[in-house]
Amino acid sequence: MTPSAHFGNPQQLIAAARDGMALNAKALQEFVCGMADGRTTEGQMAAFAMAVRCRGLNTEDTTTLTLAMRDSGDRLTRADLGTDRPLLDKHSTGGVGDATSLLLAPMLAACGAAVPMVSGRGLGFTGGTLDKLSALPGYRFDVDLPTLRATLASAGCAIVGAGHRLAPSDRELYAVRDVTATVDALPLIVASILSKKLAVELDALVLDVKCGSGALFTEEPDAIALAEALVQVASVAGLCCAALITDMGEPLLPAIGNATELNVVLDLLRGDTRAPRFIDACLLMGSEVMVLGGMVPHRSDARRQLQASLESGLALQCFARMTRSLGCEVDLEQSRWRAETAPVCVEVLADQHGVLTGFDARALGELVVSLGGGRTRADAGIDTGVGLSHVLPRGSQVEPGTPLMRVLARTQDQARLAVASARDACLIGPEYVTAPVLRGERRP
Repeated sequence: MTPSAHFGNPQQLIAAARDGMALNAKALQEFVCGMADGRTTEGQMAAFAMAVRCRGLNTEDTTTLTLAMRDSGDRLTRADLGTDRPLLDKHSTGGVGDATSLLLAPMLAACGAAVPMVSGRGLGFTGGTLDKLSALPGYRFDVDLPTLRATLASAGCAIVGAGHRLAPSDRELYAVRDVTATVDALPLIVASILSKKLAVELDALVLDVKCGSGALFTEEPDAIALAEALVQVASVAGLCCAALITDMGEPLLPAIGNATELNVVLDLLRGDTRAPRFIDACLLMGSEVMVLGGMVPHRSDARRQLQASLESGLALQCFARMTRSLGCEVDLEQSRWRAETAPVCVEVLADQHGVLTGFDARALGELVVSLGGGRTRADAGIDTGVGLSHVLPRGSQVEPGTPLMRVLARTQDQARLAVASARDACLIGPEYVTAPVLRGERRP
């Protein structure tokens, strides 16, 4: 990096980023403010994002970008939120079949935390938390402060969007990244995640940094670099934070797609199904943030409390109260309601003997996008009903005709094409393998 210079217009800032120069803080702050108020154009944001993707940013510039995006909108204090509970949150860098936020938020709330979770929509081939919740009829993401306060008071958790008031510049840049092949730009990931989290006063934050074929970063050194950058910038901003690096070599849930993932989470909350790997991920993240936030002294104590919140039905109660408060038209606690999925359901069958040794999880995520379950344009809608369900776990013995998963599509033609792609994404070998235990490598 060369010494920074003072730049007076967006083109000069973009050129500096393109050339790998250190950026002028005031120019960068002005550029970010322009994202929120419309002075910075979509083309300029796209050029900046690509420059950062190709040349990177140093730690100082990444921090400046993050804080400028945070300060582009309102900031919510504990007094604004109206709670004396520990304020905890969790964020995942994105993975295929990863809906941990939907389960963990009510589990933490049932344990006595307040969870004001500001989430995003789908980015690239990984699904977004808000997209999954959009399968709930009437659920609102863009809520005012009184509604947020009331939801936290009644449910203990609120999963909402940043809206027009919290980190609005991130909303604009987020949409551009999704369609310009800059989703995996490390400094932009750091700024996007932390700008929203820092806009809300938190006692502790745990970050789930995914690594593997179903994550933005497939190689562990890249995931480690992201985890360390996140913790470093959060520390500068005064937020108590830890990052855990977890495996995303296979879908975390036995489902990929918005409605079908939501349905599995509802089944887990109701005690109607099991998903050990997914539950382990929730317990891992939840116990870490409860200790960070001072709720319990030991992770083992937190795990017991979190597990009990599921078994007792308290987590379901918190989730149902949250969804009602945020406009959901069905009572999820008293009814057996399930989200509607696409009408054409076709099984993907194995064509050989062996063991399911793994997946190309990215290919499965991209398959769901091709069915309409994700975005190829920033302004595109999504079909919440399409996806994959009943995904067989890694390590399963198979033979010709064994169902590997089911495709949920709108038409028979869509389903037929998807079945072939889904089968190609399943890796079948001759030798038995044990499905790996989910591990969490802490950073720092």
